[in-house]
Amino acid sequence: MKRYEIYPLRVYDSLRGRKERFIPIERGCVGLYVCGPTVYSPVHLGNVRSFISYDLIYRYLNHLGYSVCYVRNITDVGHLERDADGGEDKLAKKARLERLTPMRLAQRYTVDLHRILQKFNNRAPDIEPMATGHIPEQIEAVERLLGKGLAYEVNGSVYFDVKKYDETHSYGELSRRSIDELITQSRDLQGTAEKRNPQDFALWKRASPQHIMRWKSPWATGFPGWHLECTVMSTKYLGLPFDMHGGGMDLKFPHHECEIAQTKGAYGKVPANYWLHANMLTLRGQKMSKSTGNTVLPNDLIRGTNPFFKSGFHPSAIRFFMMQAHYRSVLDLSDEAMRGAEKGYFKLMYAYKALQNARSGKRSDFDVQSWVDESYGALSDDFNTPVLIAKLFEAVHWANQIKAGFASLREADLHLLREKFHTFSFEILGLQPVEAEGNADKLSAVISLLVELRAEARADKNWARADQIRERLAALGIQLRDGREGTRFSLEN
Repeated sequence: MKRYEIYPLRVYDSLRGRKERFIPIERGCVGLYVCGPTVYSPVHLGNVRSFISYDLIYRYLNHLGYSVCYVRNITDVGHLERDADGGEDKLAKKARLERLTPMRLAQRYTVDLHRILQKFNNRAPDIEPMATGHIPEQIEAVERLLGKGLAYEVNGSVYFDVKKYDETHSYGELSRRSIDELITQSRDLQGTAEKRNPQDFALWKRASPQHIMRWKSPWATGFPGWHLECTVMSTKYLGLPFDMHGGGMDLKFPHHECEIAQTKGAYGKVPANYWLHANMLTLRGQKMSKSTGNTVLPNDLIRGTNPFFKSGFHPSAIRFFMMQAHYRSVLDLSDEAMRGAEKGYFKLMYAYKALQNARSGKRSDFDVQSWVDESYGALSDDFNTPVLIAKLFEAVHWANQIKAGFASLREADLHLLREKFHTFSFEILGLQPVEAEGNADKLSAVISLLVELRAEARADKNWARADQIRERLAALGIQLRDGREGTRFSLEN
C-alpha cells in the first residue's frame, strides 16, 4: 500500500477557496507546475522562500509514493515593467544597463538561481523550460484565441478581450474580483491606448525598432506576452488539465487569472485542478523593497554582509526558519527571528546525533507509532510544517530524556524513531545534517568576546593590539566590519 493511501493528502485550493482532498488525474502520478523567476537580477529571498515551499511539496509528494513531474519555468522575455503591457521588457532593460546581450544576462541570473537554490538544498525540477524556447507554441495559442473571437489585433500587437471572455465565462474567479471592479482598477494601470478596454492584456507585442528580443509572427515582428508563456509551457509538458499549479501569492492576479482565462478561452478547460499560492516574506515588519533599502539577498544573509543582521547563518538554519511558518502565511524576517531559528535547528541536530548513539531498553516510554502518524497527519494537512516541527521537538525531548537515562525505548521503537526523525528532518524538510555546525553558537560567542577585547584595545589606543586581533581573525576567514552600530563579523565561505 502506498503512503498516499495511508495518509491521504488535503490541499488548500485557491480557486475553490477551501481545503480539498487531493485526487490526481492519473492514479499515483502528479503533474506540478510552478511559476519560476524572471531572470533579470539576482534571485531575492522572497523568491527563495516560495521555491523552498514548493521544494517541500515536491519532496513530500515523492515521499508519499507519487510519481511527480515537477516543471518550473524560466521567464527570459515578455515580462514588462510593473507587470503592465506598456514600457520596457524587464530583462531587456537590465541587459542594456549592464551592457550585455539579453540572453547572456538571462544565463547569468539563471546560473545564479541554481547556485543559490543548491545552497538551500532544493532539488532541481524535472523540467525547466524557457519562454524563448517556446515561441512557435505561443504564436499557435494566439492564433487559436483569435479564431475563437477572444483576441484582437491592433498595429501588430494582439490583446485578449476580457469583456468578450466574460460574456460566457467568469474573469476574476481566482482572485474573487468582479469585471466592474477590475475595469475601475485597470484605469490607473500603465497600458496602451490601442487596447479596446483597459483591462485587456497582451498576448503578442509588436517590437519597437530598438527592441533586441524579437521574433517573426503573422501580425508583426515582436515578442510574446508574459501570461501566455506559462499557459503554453505548463500544458505542453503536463497536459490539459494537469494536477497542481503553484506560485507566489503576488501572482494570483493578474498572472494566474490571465492563465486561466487564456486556457479556458482557447481549450475550454481550467489549466490545473488545484491552485496553490505561497505567501510573502517581509523584512522587519515591512515589505521588501530595493527602493527603500529594506531588502537582503540570500548570500548576504548567509555571509552576514547585511546591516540588518549581526552575523551570517547556515543555509539550513535559514531553510528551517522558513519552514517554521505555513507556506500560506506571511513570514517576517529579522535578526532575532533568525537567531531563534538557528538555535532550534541546532537542537534538532543535537537530538539527531543523540538518537544515533542511544541504546535500546527493556520498555518503551513513548508511543512512537502515534507520533509518526500525527507527523504524517500534519504534512498531509496542506503541508503543515509548523505542526510537523512541533512534533519533531517532542522527539527532541524524548531524545534528551533517553540520553540522560530518564527514559527508554525498545529496539523496534528506537529504530522507528531514528528512521522517521531522519525522514522528516532531512528527506522532507530538506535540512542538512551539518555536524561541524554543532558548536556554531559557541564559536559565535568566542568571536564576540574577541571583538569586545579589540574594542577595549581601541579604547585604550592600543592600536597594535587591535590590529593584531583583526589580522588573526582575518587569517582564519573571519572578517570584521566597523560601522556606526559597532563591529560586525562574518565567516567567509
